[in-house]
Amino acid sequence: MGAPEAFTATTEVGHFIAGRVVPSTSGRRQPVWNPATGQVARQVALASAEEVNSAVAAAVAAQPAWGDTPPIRRARVLNKFLELMNQHRDTLAAMITAEHGKVFTDAQGEVTRGIDIIEFACGIPQLLKGDYTDQVSTGIDNWTLRQPLGVVAGITPFNFPCMVPCWMFPVALACGNAFILKPSERDPSPSLFMAELLKQAGLPDGVFNVVQGDKVAVDTLLNHPDVKALSFVGSTPIAQYIYETGAHHGKRVQALGGAKNHMVVMPDADIDQAVDGLIGAAYGSAGERCMAISVAVLVGDVGDRIIPKLAERAKALKIRNGMELDAEMGPIVTKQALERIEGYIETGVKEGAQLVVDGRGYKVPGHEQGFFTGGTLFDHVTPSMRIYREEIFGPVLACVRAKDFAEAVKLVNEHEFGNGVACYTGDGNVAREFARRIQVGMVGINVPIPVPMAWHGFGGWKKSLFGDMHAYGEEGVRFYTKQKSVMQRWASSTPKGAEFAMPTAK
Repeated sequence: MGAPEAFTATTEVGHFIAGRVVPSTSGRRQPVWNPATGQVARQVALASAEEVNSAVAAAVAAQPAWGDTPPIRRARVLNKFLELMNQHRDTLAAMITAEHGKVFTDAQGEVTRGIDIIEFACGIPQLLKGDYTDQVSTGIDNWTLRQPLGVVAGITPFNFPCMVPCWMFPVALACGNAFILKPSERDPSPSLFMAELLKQAGLPDGVFNVVQGDKVAVDTLLNHPDVKALSFVGSTPIAQYIYETGAHHGKRVQALGGAKNHMVVMPDADIDQAVDGLIGAAYGSAGERCMAISVAVLVGDVGDRIIPKLAERAKALKIRNGMELDAEMGPIVTKQALERIEGYIETGVKEGAQLVVDGRGYKVPGHEQGFFTGGTLFDHVTPSMRIYREEIFGPVLACVRAKDFAEAVKLVNEHEFGNGVACYTGDGNVAREFARRIQVGMVGINVPIPVPMAWHGFGGWKKSLFGDMHAYGEEGVRFYTKQKSVMQRWASSTPKGAEFAMPTAK
């Protein structure tokens, strides 16, 4: 393929309310940076509470008619949206690279994974089918149906500005809800673009709205009585805050938090495959993934065999502007995030971890002001160290030594996060035992980033998920609907006289 066209718009990023782009009236703005150049590219509006309330009002007005629309007709709108998303995949990918920094090919993959969810949501007529029991009791039939909640909202992170919103709104819309998206203010442009595509696909005005903003917007959505459910992806402290606050206000909440994903490498693993898996999963997207591998648990003598290979590959990473098609790793999203990541590296050194490869201070020729760091590799990390316990969210791989399989499993299970995990082995019994015994929500066997496909659903355990239901898949359908049970009997089969005993099957 030829060089992709970069996204260079300078127009202020506003809101999308009631079917049109709305300039902000709050007067509050925030810069949106191009992380590869270190320059401000555009401004994003930060919504006031009044602007968020306006979006909710538009959704409240539009939802009843959309909820009454037959599921097959809702699916047809989503099917047209699916077609438009496929047509504009590279446009969205360029937006993501320009504002997030991830390499263009990775951004294309992100959009494709979002498209998968849209395609799943197009099957909503089948997914909304209820259950029916004839003659559940004499002359009585009983059936269940699933109905939309009403107005729901999503608060999404910077690291997947297309895919994570697509975990939420296609399923929510397919179920008959109106949706309000509050994307990350760091990379807000893809959200407006998808809103425009939904309008082109025929979605009625007000059914999908976007409010740009910060904590003001988040708290307004959390406190608004007309917002019935809220989905969130982000750090664990904010996920817990979202969950507790939303639950306090009687909302249904699905809050996905942080991660510290481990990869256990057994002595019998294919070393070259394990190295490939670790390099891609630790340094892809500069480690700014909730499913990135940030800890390698090296069992037995595998550590001495694998560390030199990891070091060689980490030093050879092709780090550059993500729009260059041979780039393997791009910049960090913001200067503040870069400083935080490099601060963790300094902490690891002070705590006594062995710094095998130091990525700090990395400069890309022609992009000296960009927010770049290199791949960093630590060995002999221990569970007491901060670089082991805490989520760094950057291209830092911490290697821990374990004497055997049991110690490796114990190590993973004792960590407070339980989002994703992988095990590289050639032993089927080890693989089976690992999958059964590990206390983590998503497990890969010789798969470094086990992100489930659209029809399976995404979610972790422990402090990686607050709420009862995972994202997308059939779990998403359950989250965005409420079940109603109907029992029916007609006069001709109704017994005479009042019945004072609890009804039973007769």
